[in-house]
Amino acid sequence: MSNTTELKLGEKLNEGKTKQIFELVEEPGHVLVQSKDQITAGNAVRKDQMEGKAAIANKTTSCVFKLLQDSGFKTAFVRQHSETAFVASRCEMIPIEWVCRRIATGSFLKRNPGVKEGYRFAPLKMEMFFKDDANNDPQWSEEQLLAAGFELAGLTIGRCEVDIMSKSTVAIFEVLEKAWATQDCTLVDMKIEFGVNVTTKEIVLADVIDNDSWRLWPAGDRSQQKDKQAYRDLKEVTPEAMQMVKRNFEWVAERVKLLLESQAKGRVVVLMGSTSDVAHCEKIRKACGSYGIPCHLRVTSAHKGPDETLRIKAEYEGDGVPTIFVAVAGRSNGLGPVMSGNTAYPVINCPPITPDWGAQDIWSSLRMPSGLGCSTVLSPEAAAQFAAQILGLNDHLVWARLRASMLNTWVSLKQADKKLQQCSL
Repeated sequence: MSNTTELKLGEKLNEGKTKQIFELVEEPGHVLVQSKDQITAGNAVRKDQMEGKAAIANKTTSCVFKLLQDSGFKTAFVRQHSETAFVASRCEMIPIEWVCRRIATGSFLKRNPGVKEGYRFAPLKMEMFFKDDANNDPQWSEEQLLAAGFELAGLTIGRCEVDIMSKSTVAIFEVLEKAWATQDCTLVDMKIEFGVNVTTKEIVLADVIDNDSWRLWPAGDRSQQKDKQAYRDLKEVTPEAMQMVKRNFEWVAERVKLLLESQAKGRVVVLMGSTSDVAHCEKIRKACGSYGIPCHLRVTSAHKGPDETLRIKAEYEGDGVPTIFVAVAGRSNGLGPVMSGNTAYPVINCPPITPDWGAQDIWSSLRMPSGLGCSTVLSPEAAAQFAAQILGLNDHLVWARLRASMLNTWVSLKQADKKLQQCSL
């Protein structure tokens, strides 16, 4: 076992084909997930030792969970502990593998004769499989999962919980799909598992996501597959073949680190007509920060100093960084129209509306001369969100935070409805 000396291990809670899970005596509510060098296929009908696999798998899982957690998804991951182990929140695992598919291949084709390999699912195809090695993990329907009535860590898995896992699976796949696309790699399909955090009683993404969990086709080409399918497809396991499989796993582990880096970092520049608008602008900056977007605040008046306004504009146009300008001006808004008429970059009006003249002032942001394309968003938080949606088209990390925020809003509404229904009964 690798470098676990500084952690006091308690009992072994579970051992699977590729990992062991230990209680952490000095960290209540946490466990150590220790990867193994074993690689398996067909419910361990085929299994081999692959030196270094534990470190490769742990690196991959840690990077993937960090990406998802930084984006706002709830996961069991806490921190990477060593080359071959990570610390996670203790969960009672829901015995279901959630499979999400973008492209038809593998077992789906066997279960659905007539569907051609390469068929693209839009929307994504969702499936679930009950974890039962003795019966080869049979496919289940939602109705079977609901009928099972699993109770884990005091939480009964009912309609609300099933819907949360289903929605989360799609969102997680979409985020990882966009992330892998930055490396010109197609995420074909993926399996994940959820657990109930024993401390918070929340459903969280748990287990691992490594090169056993998905199919990855560089440039969308199956012949270049880098996932575990290459091991499954081996007609004979030889030292040379295992080296090829290991090189594939190493390729993924190196590339997955790049998923944590933005490929097109943009920014928001907020132009305010006077310092009296600072509080309004700070709300925009704070909201931009939640999406990981740098936000600069500047003071300039298109009425009183148009030359300076255009100089500031040119300053940000000149360095090649994707930029969105947000114009914050009360009374007569000259900033937005002047900026929109003099830059090809997006311009968003976000005027601070006052109760006395707000109904009249807003028209200077809404009624534009022909040829101007600036939009108007009244809420500072919504203006930041709109800017994030534009930048997210080319920045997978911003898009991931938007997608996670959408999911979390949906989940909070779902849980509020469940709570209200329980109170009504």
